[in-house]
Amino acid sequence: MYSRRVLAAALAICFLFLGWTAVAQAKDLALISNKSNEVVAITLPELVKVCKGQVSRWPDGKPVSFITRDPAAPEMKLLLEKVYGMSKDEVKATIASANHSRANHPAIVVVDTDEAVVKKVESLPGAVGLVDVYSISGAVTVLKVGGKLPLEPGYPLHGN
Repeated sequence: MYSRRVLAAALAICFLFLGWTAVAQAKDLALISNKSNEVVAITLPELVKVCKGQVSRWPDGKPVSFITRDPAAPEMKLLLEKVYGMSKDEVKATIASANHSRANHPAIVVVDTDEAVVKKVESLPGAVGLVDVYSISGAVTVLKVGGKLPLEPGYPLHGN
């Protein structure tokens, strides 16, 4: 009888852990922008170009900087799949290549946490970044991606 209870408790803990892992990987990402940026919406193909460092300036002339978490972080799986369409190693190579000729103003800045993404975007005119929707603060602007805001049906950066 005791061993059944222990087994049941162990299975419950295992299912709880697996459930939380799935929730952590199924988050929605929000594209945030420095408040001084004039851009309020972006298409998914335009976002891909920004994330790969292929856009150097916004239409208003501000230099573009993409602020992101380390592509190897588990939280970035959605970004790798839906935006880059590459492995984490290929993304790291893309970042290095994009920043090679832009020493004064990097195309892509990698930081450790969503909070660091928000702070860097807030402090750098022309910056945009991707964060978990629950990391958004009033210090930044949330941009539409593909005509949708996070949590709207059809939003392209919705976790599955």
